[in-house]
Amino acid sequence: MFQGAFALSLDAKGRLAIPARHRDALVPNGAPLVITAHPHQCLLVYPQEAWVPISQKIAAMPGLDKATASLKRLLVGFAQTEEADAAGRVLVAPSLRQWAKLDKQVWLVGQGSHFELWSDAGWQQQMAAMQEIDSDALPLGFESLSL
Repeated sequence: MFQGAFALSLDAKGRLAIPARHRDALVPNGAPLVITAHPHQCLLVYPQEAWVPISQKIAAMPGLDKATASLKRLLVGFAQTEEADAAGRVLVAPSLRQWAKLDKQVWLVGQGSHFELWSDAGWQQQMAAMQEIDSDALPLGFESLSL
């Protein structure tokens, strides 16, 4: 399970160093991972094994609906399969860095089955939005959650 928020840096070549504590789960035995665009202008980082069934479901969706076709183009069209190097670094493709407006400072945020990769500015906006959540108007399913 991927959890936690990590402030990290991209190197000059656009590579991300995967935190050691998550490296074995994200790239088990050197298996590739998949990085793709998300509509919220962040990136999704999946172990390849977890991404395959998701991409198959997306690809099977009808392509004539404009919104569905756009999401397919975004999620599958931007997907990049990458391998970590010996130091645990993975390249984030220039097109993906541009989509998510990634600069040197980034945030890797666990989402259970995958990570989100945010620009520092994008993550700061998300944190501000989290502080504005009205606890009296929680999304469906959260109202009965006991923490």
